[in-house]
Amino acid sequence: MSGRAVPKAKGLRRIERWLVGLAMAVVAFVLEKVVMRSVRNGETPKAEPPPTTVTSRGGEVDLP
Repeated sequence: MSGRAVPKAKGLRRIERWLVGLAMAVVAFVLEKVVMRSVRNGETPKAEPPPTTVTSRGGEVDLP
């Protein structure tokens, strides 16, 4: 019985996996740059308006 459960990837499969790994690394790098830039610039998400209290005595209530 050999030590590997899955045979070693060969040919195009090995190149494909390498390219997918490279693409994922590029995506992670770009996302990290975007996040760090937004943190550095102090951008904060827009605050939601304070909730309004709605009371009803039955029937339907339309919220804005």
